[in-house]
Amino acid sequence: MGRPATKPLDLRDGFYIEVRNRGSKTGIKIRRDNKKQMEFAIKEYERLKDVIVLGEYKDGKLLSKVS
Repeated sequence: MGRPATKPLDLRDGFYIEVRNRGSKTGIKIRRDNKKQMEFAIKEYERLKDVIVLGEYKDGKLLSKVS
């Protein structure tokens, strides 16, 4: 057991959404390879959770915000 990492992790290439419990301040990031898969995941999770679309990431940087 050592000390925790201090460098933030780079995000892999893909489309990201954040899924939270209703009323929660924190959530988890979920990655999908393409926009169609991301939209399917949004439909699946939005029934029970709060879903925030983060957008498309490439080389660890935000490429575009998906609406």
